Amino acid sequence: MDIDFSSCPTPCYIVDERLLEKNLQILHTVQERTGCSILLALKGFSMFSVFPLVGRYLKGITASSLFEARLGYEEMGQEVHIYSPAYIEEEFDEILKYCDHIVFNSFSQWSKYKSRVVGASKNIECGIRINPEYSEIETPIYNPCYQNSRLGVTLSNFKPNELEGIQGIHFHTMCEQNSDTLERTVKVVDEKFGQYISRVKWINMGGGHHITRDDYDIETLIRSILFFKNKYGVEVYLEPGEAVALNTGYLVSKVLDIVNNGMDIAILDTSAACHMPDVLEMPYRPNIIGAGMPNEYEYNYRLGGPTCLAGDVIGDYSFREPLKPGDKLVFCDMAHYTMVKNNTFNGVNLPSIATFNEKSGIRIIREFRYEDYKSRLS
Repeated sequence: MDIDFSSCPTPCYIVDERLLEKNLQILHTVQERTGCSILLALKGFSMFSVFPLVGRYLKGITASSLFEARLGYEEMGQEVHIYSPAYIEEEFDEILKYCDHIVFNSFSQWSKYKSRVVGASKNIECGIRINPEYSEIETPIYNPCYQNSRLGVTLSNFKPNELEGIQGIHFHTMCEQNSDTLERTVKVVDEKFGQYISRVKWINMGGGHHITRDDYDIETLIRSILFFKNKYGVEVYLEPGEAVALNTGYLVSKVLDIVNNGMDIAILDTSAACHMPDVLEMPYRPNIIGAGMPNEYEYNYRLGGPTCLAGDVIGDYSFREPLKPGDKLVFCDMAHYTMVKNNTFNGVNLPSIATFNEKSGIRIIREFRYEDYKSRLS
């Protein structure tokens, strides 16, 4: 059953639950074959209306803030892990209420909060994030091991005499990468930190694993997970965000106007700056159903958003037929790092949020109004 995008309001994110479940089944197979635990990283995908589906396959969530931790605790109700470069002291007691694992970015943070963790009303396992000073990410803004990175403890700053009470080692060095990168990273981590991994209960290999991508090498991933499990007897966690929602969502947009300034330019009701910020931050060019690269088809357009930002440009595309106001365009792979990063710059409204499945068709979960914009201001 195909999605009838013509019946959808614009702009609107639509998550296809069939595709989401397909990804979850792949991740669950990795868990079954290795005994590892896979968590949903809410920083990439926080659509809590589908948490019941996600929770049928994954072990819980990992958070980067108090609010994410609370959302996972309340809406999925399974394991809640958290990591932050530094915790806000006034929030920490509430974090203790929601979290099962807390990863610290430094030994000074661990020392500061250790007594509060020990005194908590439930058992909370703590870990230290390491920086193996090895990453194959080429874009500095996404590289946790970039020179002078604030993320994780390097080997020269590691304090083995302060490991008492620490039950886990955490590293996160990847972004949208295949498992060959992980295998090389595992080798570096083992060479540098193996003597300390042998003293803990678990190791968390972070996110950035593109496990559900068509060309992903799952066998190498499995080998990498089992390496740590077999060598040290530790539990292994992975916390992908993007891999959970990869290629599961769409953003439906409408053409508002066509102008010309050296080329035809279509102005949409969807903004790169507001609704898909990674298009500008990565940067990248999202695919559109039925469109091609420039000059692939007869009619070429630059697509831009409705904001005053001169650079609010999504990219250049070609189409088989001329575009006209009212036409709908469907952007692909718009579930992850869209809803969690969008904003109301210029007072531009947020896209509606919808799901699709065979039984219910398109179901609008949330629509946004002026009050949502105003409530963020004062």
